[in-house]
Amino acid sequence: MSKQMNTVVSGDESKIHDEPHIRDRRITVSHIHALVEERGLDAQTVADRFDLTISDVYHALAYYHDHPEEMRMVEEHRRELHDAAEADPGIITGPEDLPGA
Repeated sequence: MSKQMNTVVSGDESKIHDEPHIRDRRITVSHIHALVEERGLDAQTVADRFDLTISDVYHALAYYHDHPEEMRMVEEHRRELHDAAEADPGIITGPEDLPGA
């Protein structure tokens, strides 16, 4: 069995998250991808920031690219949740939505 299978848990197998994430952690594959490949942070910086190994970061990135359909569905689901939250003033999305803010 590959090490990657032990590092990243798919959303279907997870008991703590509904999308792929680092095993026993709440940091998602999407978040790691966004930090490294979209924001341009160094993989070691991301590892240090979240107390991960550099291997964890690269396994997450590999998972992201090895499962494009799953990651597309994750992004679509996030977009749907965001749109629903924007449409419902009763959903708190940030501190400015709290009563008395």
